[in-house]
Amino acid sequence: MTTAVAAARATMAAVQLSVLVEVRLRPGIADPQGATIERSLPTLGFGTVHDVTVGKAIRCTVEAEDADAARRQVEELCQRFLTNPVIEDATITIEPAAATVG
Repeated sequence: MTTAVAAARATMAAVQLSVLVEVRLRPGIADPQGATIERSLPTLGFGTVHDVTVGKAIRCTVEAEDADAARRQVEELCQRFLTNPVIEDATITIEPAAATVG
């Protein structure tokens, strides 16, 4: 990268974006945690609750040029670290970060 390109990138205003990554098992993959919870629900008085699945949610703040750049970064993060792409899918939600009061 040339010095001019680096300087141009440095002057671009980065934005803070709130990211939510929801990870769930792909269809057809056994979900023993979800099955255990679902079997327990009728004895707890929740017999009308069905199709229970267990996943994980990861929240973070990303600094990027824009939402598209943040999405690309988070997609790579999911592929390399946050998910097992063989058995899991991820849904990414990106919103402007809430302003902090300080």
